[in-house]
Amino acid sequence: MKTAAIYARVSSDKQKEENTIASQTSALIAFAREQNCDVPAEWVIEDDGYSGASLLRPGLERLRDLAAEGRIQAVLVYAPDRLSRRYAHQILLIEEFARAGVEVLFIRSRRAATPEDELLLQFQGMIAEYERAQILERSRRGKRHRALQGQVSVLSGAPFWLSLQAQDRSLCRLL
Repeated sequence: MKTAAIYARVSSDKQKEENTIASQTSALIAFAREQNCDVPAEWVIEDDGYSGASLLRPGLERLRDLAAEGRIQAVLVYAPDRLSRRYAHQILLIEEFARAGVEVLFIRSRRAATPEDELLLQFQGMIAEYERAQILERSRRGKRHRALQGQVSVLSGAPFWLSLQAQDRSLCRLL
């Protein structure tokens, strides 16, 4: 029986509200049983509300420490994009774990046993990175559109100059 740690992550408030991290964790606990892995309760690690674009996440740091200390033999993650939204970071982490003798197992991705499996993992990483960039672009575009319509929220984080331009346009329409 392998000693393993579970890693789950969500980044958005909507995901937090919908409790998707609990669904990941539940699926990973069942996956651990299927893979014949022993996961101590304290090694069910969740990064709730942390972006996958950054490597600076408390849960991920703890996971990396467990691997470096030789305390685990496997890391169980729901999907590659839960480990990281950046392909380069995914590869960096997978290689770091491999150097420590730790196998990374994903529920939503096969083990990279063949060149084809490795290619599929790479594509999934690149698609996750692309998807994140698309989400950021849509969000930016929506905020800009609302600002130009005069619907600027103080909490939206819109650039100050853009807020002023939108307010000027709103005032001109009133006159």
